[in-house]
Amino acid sequence: MRSLNLHLKVLITLLVVAGVLITGYQIFILGIPVTEDETEDLWNIDAKVEFQASPREPVKLQMFVPPLVQDYVSLHESFISNNYGVNVNRVDGNRIVTWSARRANGNQTLYYRLALTKRYSGEQPNPKGPIFRDSQIVEGAEKIAAEALLAPIRQHSADVETFISEAIKRVNNTNDDNVRLLLGGDASAENKARVVDLLLSIAHVPLERVHTIRLTSDQAQTPELWLRSFNGQNWLYFSPHTGQQGLPADRLIWWFGDSPLISLEGGRKAQVTFTLNNNEINAIRLAQRADETTDASLLEYSLYGLPLQTQQTYQIMIMIPLGVLVILILRNLGGLQTLGTFTPVLIALAFRETQLGFGIALFTVITAMGLMLRSYLEHLKLQMLPRLSVVLTFVVVLIAVISLLSHKLGLERGLSVALFPMVILTMTIERLSITWEERGGTHAFKVAIGTLIAATLAHLLMSIEELTYFVFTFPAVLLVLVGFMLAMGRYRGYRLTELFRFKAFLKD
Repeated sequence: MRSLNLHLKVLITLLVVAGVLITGYQIFILGIPVTEDETEDLWNIDAKVEFQASPREPVKLQMFVPPLVQDYVSLHESFISNNYGVNVNRVDGNRIVTWSARRANGNQTLYYRLALTKRYSGEQPNPKGPIFRDSQIVEGAEKIAAEALLAPIRQHSADVETFISEAIKRVNNTNDDNVRLLLGGDASAENKARVVDLLLSIAHVPLERVHTIRLTSDQAQTPELWLRSFNGQNWLYFSPHTGQQGLPADRLIWWFGDSPLISLEGGRKAQVTFTLNNNEINAIRLAQRADETTDASLLEYSLYGLPLQTQQTYQIMIMIPLGVLVILILRNLGGLQTLGTFTPVLIALAFRETQLGFGIALFTVITAMGLMLRSYLEHLKLQMLPRLSVVLTFVVVLIAVISLLSHKLGLERGLSVALFPMVILTMTIERLSITWEERGGTHAFKVAIGTLIAATLAHLLMSIEELTYFVFTFPAVLLVLVGFMLAMGRYRGYRLTELFRFKAFLKD
């Protein structure tokens, strides 16, 4: 007996631990939303390319598009054009789209569209970079000015990060004569980045330009320049204006390097206009889209992988164990008497279609009339099978009559009575009549009321939309439910009704 108890405890522990671990993995590792109304940000970016094509010349336009390996997951990417060939290639860590056409005349418009989200991005690989480079050749006054700037930079820095930050700050001090000489009267961000690059090259520190788009609700956007360098372990990002280290979370990297955003052959006056908008999307729909468009297997082995019609069926079926749990608690702990364990649950399922109040009324009417017919058939001394057949036929006819009368009276809810399980109603009538014969009408009435109470409570629990979503999305919680049912299976204590029943003995 002791080994059996140990076996049961181990089994319960394994089921509960497995259910908790699987559910926790889905929530905390895969990031599947806990509630159905949870939303996430979805960014839509449009890059509109406009230019004038040269007559009788082939057109070839190339534009950088974002690398897909970063902190954002691309859900949809499209290249919109009319009579253009489209190719996407990877060059030096960048992605370049090429639109080409044999002939094009007049004003041309091309579109690049991207939808992305930060959720489900996961941990991205950290590519390596150079840690040393050769110096740029600089002579004359520029050399003297550069060396004059590098001396205090070396003095006020301790590592690569502080060296680059200090260099950027010095270059942005336009009151310094050495800085003004190196800038040559051009104080643009691009030119300042060129001077910073010059100073760092003399110190053999690699530097790379990074062009980003800021994810903001502002409609119009222009690429924003950042700088980055590899310190041997990580890439360090810097603002060319302030020397601030660290790329903000709302920046999307568009391309790396010194090359312009677009290059055009066979046309002129090319320009790119960025438009951004932000939408909130249901988090579970977002997970489904991430499954479809990326390699993420968030819901691959979940019930969301089933056809939609099958999903709707399983959303009802998967709640049956919770209804059974309600009946189990009411019977084993509360002492409520019902017509078995599963009959109240099946009646509760029927209430989903008829609604609770109307369903209870229809169930009461059909059961009462069926009991009267069953009592009449008992006087005819029929065998069980013919008797059940007559009762079943009567139930079908009664359901049809109620549906017809409801339709004539404009009570369309009455039509849903046809969805009641006719066999369940027939067996309920039969079992109630047997109980009436064996233990009297009072006990049969108590059992019928208990069955309705249990079915009502089970229906109320099974109809909670948030709970239905949670169990359907995280079905491993049913393992925890099974563990609880196994634990209740060894309960031998008093039921709640027995405490009232034996109250006098307890006092003695």
